[in-house]
Amino acid sequence: MSLTRKEIAIRSALIFMGVFTTTPALAVINPAQLESYGVIDPNSIVLTLLQHRGLLQFALGASLVYAAFKPDIRVAAALAAIFTKGGGLLITYSRPEVFAEASQVAMVFDPLCIVLLAAILVDIALQRGRYAGRRPTGA
Repeated sequence: MSLTRKEIAIRSALIFMGVFTTTPALAVINPAQLESYGVIDPNSIVLTLLQHRGLLQFALGASLVYAAFKPDIRVAAALAAIFTKGGGLLITYSRPEVFAEASQVAMVFDPLCIVLLAAILVDIALQRGRYAGRRPTGA
């Protein structure tokens, strides 16, 4: 089966978003990576929490990559990413001192992901609506 251009674009977007979302997991094996967030020499509790966050980001990113190849999980993966990325942005925006120090990459990447994932959800809803009134073949 050949893929449509739209499906190739969706898969490519999910893979890109997923791989980039996993990068905070690097802090698990190299805590110096946290310096990119402005965290220098964190105490053990902060380090543990940030490394745990990295693992959660890895799981989220992996689910987006998996969704590129498993359309059945796209809604769940997209909703989880929109919720977590949106929540992170709200927390960051609500604290001006944090927002002033926030990674500009994240402040562009996360909203872009939210828009792309919302577009994917709209496409899924439109596709489901298009087929909702049809009877299964052979019935």
